[in-house]
Amino acid sequence: MLYHNAIGAAALAAALSMTMANARASDEAKYPDWSGQWIRIGGVQWDPSKPRSRGQQAPLTPEYQAIFDKSLADQDAGGQGNNSRFTCRSSGMPRIMTAVYPLEIVIQPRATYILSEYVMPRRIYTDGREWPKEVEPAFAGYSIGKWIDEEGDGRYNVIEIETRFLKGPRDFDGDGLPLHKDNQTVVKERIYLDKANPDLLHDEITTIDHALTRPWTVVKNFSRQRNPIGPNTTAMKTTIMS
Repeated sequence: MLYHNAIGAAALAAALSMTMANARASDEAKYPDWSGQWIRIGGVQWDPSKPRSRGQQAPLTPEYQAIFDKSLADQDAGGQGNNSRFTCRSSGMPRIMTAVYPLEIVIQPRATYILSEYVMPRRIYTDGREWPKEVEPAFAGYSIGKWIDEEGDGRYNVIEIETRFLKGPRDFDGDGLPLHKDNQTVVKERIYLDKANPDLLHDEITTIDHALTRPWTVVKNFSRQRNPIGPNTTAMKTTIMS
C-alpha cells in the first residue's frame, strides 16, 4: 500500500509540475519578443529629431531658460555647465532612455527590467500595484507599468509606464538642459515595436516638470542587434533575476 501511495504521489507531483510549466509557457507567450540589444538611433541630445543645444527648442520657463543659457555659456568657455553626468553621477530619468550604450529589456510577468552598462537598471512593476504613499527617491525613480493588447490577439504589444519619486540633480542631456530642482518630475512612456519592422523599437516619452511650460513629448528609436558580440549585460541580468 505504501508503495502504491508513493507512486501516486510521484505521479501527482509530475502532473502538477507539468501543469505549472505549461501555465508559465502560456503566460510568457502573451508578452512580446524584445530580446537582443537595443541600440540608439540618432544622437545623444534629448530630442534626436532636432539639433542639440538651443536647437532642441525646449519649452522651458523663463527661469530655466536662463539656467540653460548659463550652462551653454559655461560649456563654450570650457566648463561642464549644468551637465551633472561628468561627475559620474547616474543620469537619472528620463535621460537614462537616451541609451548612450545599448539597452537590454528583460520581461517578466510581475516586472520588466531595462538594463544598460552605462547606468543602474530600471525596474518597472507590472503586477497591478497602486502607487505607494512613501518611496525613497532615486535617480531612476519608481516606475509602474501596464501591458496592453492593442491588436486584440491575446498578445501584449505595448507597455505604458509612469515614473515618479525622482531625486536630483538631473538634466535631459549633456548640454545641461535642465529639469526643475524640486524633483517633482513625472515621466510617461509608451514603448512598442514598429508594426512594419520588428527590429525597430519606439519609446514615446512625455516629461511633465515645473521647468517646462507644458508636457514635452519626444520619441526615442532603437534598432535591434539580435546576436550581440562583445560586452553585454548578462551578469547584470543574472544578478537581478537571482
